[in-house]
Amino acid sequence: MEDRRQDSARQAALDYHEFPRPGKLEIRATKPMANGRDLARAYSPGVAEACLEIKADPATAARYTTKGNLVAVISNGTAVLGLGNIGALASKPVMEGKAVLFKKFANIDCFDIEVNEPDPVKLAEIVCALEPTFGAVNLEDIKAPDCFIVEQICRERMNIPVFHDDQHGTAIVVGAAATNALRIAGKRFEDIKIVSTGGGAAGIACLNMLLKLGVKRENVWLCDIHGLVHEGRDIDMNPQKAAYAQASDKRSLTEVIDGADLFLGLSGPGVLTPEMVGRMAPRPIIFALANPNPEIDPDAARAVVPDAIIATGRSDFPNQVNNVLCFPFIFRGALDVGATTINDEMKIACIEGIAALARATTAAEAAAAYRGETLTFGADYLIPKPFDPRLMGVVSSAVARAAMETGVATRPLDDMAAYKQKLDGSVFRSALIMRPVFEAAATATRRIVFAEGEDERVLRAANAMLEETTDVPILIGRPDVIATRAERAGLPIRPDVDFEIVNPENDPRYRDYWETYHGIMARRGVSPDIARAIMRTNTTAIGAVMVHRAEADSLICGTFGQYSWHLQYVRQILARDGLHPVGALSMIILEDGPLFIADTQCHNDPTPQQVMETVMGAARHVRRFGLTPKIALCSHSQFGNTDSYSGRKMRDALALLDAREPDFMYDGEMHVDAALDPELRERIFPTSRLQGVANVLVFAGTDAASGVRNALKMRAGGLEVGPILMGMGNRAHIVTPSITTRGLLNMSVLAGTPVTHYG
Repeated sequence: MEDRRQDSARQAALDYHEFPRPGKLEIRATKPMANGRDLARAYSPGVAEACLEIKADPATAARYTTKGNLVAVISNGTAVLGLGNIGALASKPVMEGKAVLFKKFANIDCFDIEVNEPDPVKLAEIVCALEPTFGAVNLEDIKAPDCFIVEQICRERMNIPVFHDDQHGTAIVVGAAATNALRIAGKRFEDIKIVSTGGGAAGIACLNMLLKLGVKRENVWLCDIHGLVHEGRDIDMNPQKAAYAQASDKRSLTEVIDGADLFLGLSGPGVLTPEMVGRMAPRPIIFALANPNPEIDPDAARAVVPDAIIATGRSDFPNQVNNVLCFPFIFRGALDVGATTINDEMKIACIEGIAALARATTAAEAAAAYRGETLTFGADYLIPKPFDPRLMGVVSSAVARAAMETGVATRPLDDMAAYKQKLDGSVFRSALIMRPVFEAAATATRRIVFAEGEDERVLRAANAMLEETTDVPILIGRPDVIATRAERAGLPIRPDVDFEIVNPENDPRYRDYWETYHGIMARRGVSPDIARAIMRTNTTAIGAVMVHRAEADSLICGTFGQYSWHLQYVRQILARDGLHPVGALSMIILEDGPLFIADTQCHNDPTPQQVMETVMGAARHVRRFGLTPKIALCSHSQFGNTDSYSGRKMRDALALLDAREPDFMYDGEMHVDAALDPELRERIFPTSRLQGVANVLVFAGTDAASGVRNALKMRAGGLEVGPILMGMGNRAHIVTPSITTRGLLNMSVLAGTPVTHYG
């Protein structure tokens, strides 16, 4: 059985690399290449202009080429993962994988370069000769001590960052994990005894970094396969190891382990025994980082010392020391300020950023990626997970700041806050487009009631509201369930402490609520008994009643159930004083910007009057995002060429709009391709009043609108903000079950924006 499972896993890994096309990388053009004009600009003669600019000022290469965002991952394949010296060609899958991680986590472009050169000096010369091409170099999988030689030569001769990740990436993540482990254990770097196994590049770099963090040199005991590194030893020594030689007559790991506060293992399996763990200091810290099998199994260590704090290099144990927490983000910060090197201050800034992030509330995106794991700061959560989207904003900005403060930045930034916002915006795709709405919401404090308060997404959104906005969340749900789920999710918020709770099962306002609902619905067939039952079981109705009674400013519901079911209660209770549901507007964020779709939910077959109201509402809401509305009324008919039902409807809606003389661009009826392609529209209907690309598509029915919305989400990678319920004066918004925590936060901010901000 185990053999079959291993064979299956092996084949799956090979298939991943082979299909649908070999390898893990491709090159894509970033500029159009559709006609002779594009060709003349991209190559001869236009390319000469960029060449001459760079010749006159080499710094402009970052403006006119990819150099400022291009990293080389370079290896000679002499120390690949746990595979050893497998050669440059066999190392290529690893280097391609490293390039993929650069792109995935920090949007850095990368070339993998495998070099058949075992001589470290010659390898360094090859790397140095590549400086004109790249903004930085990541050395990878070069055996020790050759890696020290290569890096030293390159750092001395090159004016761009050169970073050997096997050394410094590991050291940075170990430094972050150690920082938090010592905090939990109540110890200080200055006081601890460290015993380390493994005198290779990573091990030496980790010890060097720990010294920079405050560890005393005399408290470090380094062992390798030959035993303790001691003064006078000549077997398998180099200057890097010799720096840690102890003046001692002890010779083995078992002799020096007594009283150790931190065991740092970068060696092999079984090196640390349970008996040795028992002789370490109280609350020992064990970093058993050998891959694939650690120096000691965590369960074996805890069997001896249950409160040991343990990290490994494996993903199936807590606290995986993974270099991906570091290298994409330290390079991102270095590249963005044009750093000439990566110095100690930048590395320490990276450590501090990673460590601080683990102590903060876990991001919802990370929790979703690691569902089932406890991601709360503590002995089993010393460092954040690689898929925590906040890493780039926190770590890269800290690195960039350190580069500027230490004078190695050639392109210093004027506004660090804006830079961090930009980084966050590249990860949270809705961040930049939502910024005007966040800014408007910050001018007032509004109470947002969530109908499904027991949902973990809602709990995380409420926590984010308290951290990022001035709004006040109110949650409908059972207090004990909410408290348990918040604690299980690692959230610091607690019911009736950080936010108000409405308990449907037992709330002192119950009588007031059912009487209010009955008063609204008494002549629409709702008896007192029905009103009582609804106010015990229907959280959407409860939330709507709260808004009606001015106990909340806006309701958010819909994380489960049908949109139309929620909408009927919003209509019943809140559609009064001129308010009524006009339509649902979904903003889909695509690679080239946002596209708004309406009406995706409310009116299956809207009348021309309802289409007109949808267009008016969409224009108003688009302006909330700081955008100029350009609205296309979409139909199977195009400017009267088909006498279809949808065409007649949209023409009638157009006439109603014309009568109002609105102050925004709109036109119709037209096909979607004509709406999005101005050149096509110009050929078909040269006198169209719509200029440029439409950013709002209004359809003649929800079937078409919802279909386009879902196609853009599922096949074009669109990220939805919404749906926004138009026409209700911001008193209610109904989301869909697919919404994420970030989506709920965005909707809460939209709901928290006073109506006066958008008309």
